[in-house]
Amino acid sequence: MDPATIGARLASSVVTPLIKKLFVKEGPGAGLVNQPVRISSLISFRGEKRTLTEKDLTKLAAELVAQATRHAGPGERPCPADEDELVAEKLATTLYALGDLDMNDVQAVQLGHRGLAHELTHATRTRGRDTLHLSQGGEGLHERLLDTACLHILHFFTQRSTFIARSLVEQSGQLSDLITKIDILIERIPSQSAQDAGFERRYAEYMMGKHSTLTIVGIDLSHAEATWPLDAAYLSLEAVSSDEERPLDTFTDETGDAPTSPRHAALPADRALWRHQRVLLRGIAGSGKTTLVQWLAVCTARQEALRGLEQLIGRVPFVLPLRTIARQESLPSPASFLASVHNPLDGAQPPGWADRVLTAGRGLLLIDGIDEIPERDRERTRAWLADLLIAFPNNLWLVTSRPSAVAEDWLGAQNFAEFTLSPMSREDMAAFIDRWHEAARQTCRTEEERAELNAYQSAMHTAVRTKQDLTRLATNPLMCGLICALHRARRGYLPPGRKALYDAALSMLLTRRDTERHIYAPGDVQLDEEPQIQLLQRLAYYLIRNGEAELDRDRAEHLIEEALPSVPAARALGDAPAILRHLLLRSGLLREPSVSTVDFVHRTFQDYLGAKAAVEAWDVGLLIRNAHDAQWEDVIRMAVAHGRPRERAELLRKLLEVARHENSAESALRLFLLAMACLEHAPDLDPAIRDEVTWNAMEFVPPMTIPRARELATVGPLVLELLPGPEGLTDEVAECCVVTASRIPVDAAIPYLARFADHPAVGVRAQLASSWGRYDTERYFHEVILRLGRDDLYFVAETMEQLRMLLDTGPRPWLILRGDFTEDEIRDNLKGEEVARLRLNRNHVIEDLGAAIGHLTNLETLYLTDCLRAVFLTGLSDLPLRTLVFETPGLSGVGVVPWRLEVLTALERLKVTIGHASMERDFPPNITWLDLHVVHEFVDTAWLSSAFPRLRHLNILFPSGADRPIDLSPLAALRDLETATVVNAEISGAASLPGVTVTTSGNAPVRTGHPAGPTGPTPTDVS
Repeated sequence: MDPATIGARLASSVVTPLIKKLFVKEGPGAGLVNQPVRISSLISFRGEKRTLTEKDLTKLAAELVAQATRHAGPGERPCPADEDELVAEKLATTLYALGDLDMNDVQAVQLGHRGLAHELTHATRTRGRDTLHLSQGGEGLHERLLDTACLHILHFFTQRSTFIARSLVEQSGQLSDLITKIDILIERIPSQSAQDAGFERRYAEYMMGKHSTLTIVGIDLSHAEATWPLDAAYLSLEAVSSDEERPLDTFTDETGDAPTSPRHAALPADRALWRHQRVLLRGIAGSGKTTLVQWLAVCTARQEALRGLEQLIGRVPFVLPLRTIARQESLPSPASFLASVHNPLDGAQPPGWADRVLTAGRGLLLIDGIDEIPERDRERTRAWLADLLIAFPNNLWLVTSRPSAVAEDWLGAQNFAEFTLSPMSREDMAAFIDRWHEAARQTCRTEEERAELNAYQSAMHTAVRTKQDLTRLATNPLMCGLICALHRARRGYLPPGRKALYDAALSMLLTRRDTERHIYAPGDVQLDEEPQIQLLQRLAYYLIRNGEAELDRDRAEHLIEEALPSVPAARALGDAPAILRHLLLRSGLLREPSVSTVDFVHRTFQDYLGAKAAVEAWDVGLLIRNAHDAQWEDVIRMAVAHGRPRERAELLRKLLEVARHENSAESALRLFLLAMACLEHAPDLDPAIRDEVTWNAMEFVPPMTIPRARELATVGPLVLELLPGPEGLTDEVAECCVVTASRIPVDAAIPYLARFADHPAVGVRAQLASSWGRYDTERYFHEVILRLGRDDLYFVAETMEQLRMLLDTGPRPWLILRGDFTEDEIRDNLKGEEVARLRLNRNHVIEDLGAAIGHLTNLETLYLTDCLRAVFLTGLSDLPLRTLVFETPGLSGVGVVPWRLEVLTALERLKVTIGHASMERDFPPNITWLDLHVVHEFVDTAWLSSAFPRLRHLNILFPSGADRPIDLSPLAALRDLETATVVNAEISGAASLPGVTVTTSGNAPVRTGHPAGPTGPTPTDVS
């Protein structure tokens, strides 16, 4: 009988009377005391009210086992008959742990019957009571009976009068919270006249209409296409305390991946007012400050009780853009708030209405753009704010500014908390692209336009994920939105190359953005784009020449002063300090990380502008002398882009000359590849120079090693024309060629990669299978994936679209699922008999492995990498698993061993990480191969000997090293041991292991006796 059917056969009429005996009888009432009533106080076999002995508990468990097996026919028995007593004893032991649970019955019901079963099993194990070892059938029967018992226990709880009373009390508590919120609302909205209430409704409707759209500026689109619904486009970014700001330059490695960095005290920016009544929010140009103001205004006007925004209930928003109100002769009083922003409802507001709102503490004052008013006006603005705060102290206040516009603690005396908007993460970028396209979709007039936009959206995800230039630029909503808009406006075609993209970005940041936002009033002095670029490139070139990331403010002013004779137009802004202040506040390219220093918001713009200055000064010698420095690579590429044809030819010719005289082959390779990469930025170039650059690069094609293959890929699409086909290549070189091509995510790479689809080497085909996510899903599938042989190859899916494509074309016995596939998605799509080997990577949503993969009846190998919630293996007891790898790379210094490993009775190979010298945990009895990562400084090999009696191959790695020699002599008890490898630790006792090959890091294997037979791959190579 399948254990899964046991629960159905145990009718409530049989189980309920038995379960009732586990608990004492209590009178009616809520049964409430100062502390929650624990389950342990309700049971009948412990405590002062004991009516059931431990022996009686075992009898109850035996009766459950008897009922479960009574009607089993021939061949249906769930376990051998001689194990019935053992199963009953283990079930009684587990149920006995009810007395150890620190929870009440309401909490248990909320946990669910499977969660309760997990808690009981865990409590039994941690107290050392789980000592019985059953067969696979016996374990299955015990687990099913425990689940059934827990289900009836929870059902019994819900029928008890005390449970009902306690539930009503909890509901009353929730109702009390609701009443409290209503009281707050009533307090915030005192008795209003019908006139005030009616006006507030009109005002709220106006605010929703006024601020419910976003305008994308700085792009060549019509007004209709440049306006997007706020709901669809808004993305909540993170804000951090200003002294814990996350670095801006997040994307630094060669793959474009973001390194893991801590986010201290981070919270969604729209929740900054949750714990603070007064907030000064800083953010660079385009980081989303004004959009946040709009979002808060609309949410407040709608009275939406969004999670974390409850503080907005009952409030009235006042949006006060300083660039508008500061132009007036005097800053407005509350009565003039609407008039100062030209609100058409100003004449309709009841007399004294704004004063009544603020006096009641119901106002949300959103004061946007301290940086957008002249410096001479900032002090009077602060005084105006201080007066308002004295008169109306109990309102919510949000003031926004660019980082360098006002000093640190500028509003500290007024008790403002300071936060800074963080740059967008990779996940933020992906979400922003989706939001942007969803907003744009609402402006589409035809289905054809929507279909085109869908294609643009998919292409943008691929471009930002794979093109380093875009990734580095798209770290704030303004730039990411600009790239999306340019992509759509040019029908899926972004400006060709970085130079054109940077030109568009610079034009937007330096002039068009402020012009289109009407920052300047009539008569204001404006500085054109070209003079600003001339000044900025002087600063950038100084930083590059001196190898610095920032410069003193005095030095920056001196450089501007020196440049003024060549840029007379800048004189209209005043002296050098005044011009620098203008560039800091208005250019969007400079920032002031501290009071006395200046730097560029991103190294990308610094290199671009510095290269322009180098070309105009024609400092070709300086460029060539620094070509070996990786920090100058982008400068040289952009110098080629800025140069005229003759200048490009001279620069590349000298670069080749230096490369030929390099003593190091590696240095020569870098310079030849740099010259090759420059060709992408040289559309107009002497053909002889182009051929010479290509001919020199051919010396390093095809790549002979994987590192060189990756380096060759930095050249970009041009290298695809140089790579050879698969004919005549060794397996190793063929794999290197595929690595190079697969790291160039352009469509031109797909036909080249397809030529290797039939290659016999698994390494080649594995690289092809893993590279799917870098290309158009459907095209790559049909041209590459479908041609890959299925034997001995893992197929990779990162999305449901990819998984369905794979499974719709026949079984895939070996699968890798990367990302957050849900339990339902896996269970509903993977057929039980088709999958033999499965790897789940970076899955942070799966908790119940049994629900997800318990039906895979032929699964022999399971890898769980960075799946930190999938720690219970109970539901896998029926699987024929022989190999399990459980890796937690995201938990440095922490050992996580999955629970219920012992149920995997067929397991032979295991890789886990432990955090202690030993583990009081049951392991499967048949483990022959163990790969152990120990984050503790020591491991007790005596424990290993008892836990893995049949071990043949042992590998122990100490990632941080061991603090003492590891004694291997206890391993002599392992009669079948053939190999033992210890990495990052000294060893002792090896002489006690005759016939065992012992290996330590840095040493050759040492035979301590006669050979014990052939060795196999380490578990890290098991596939």
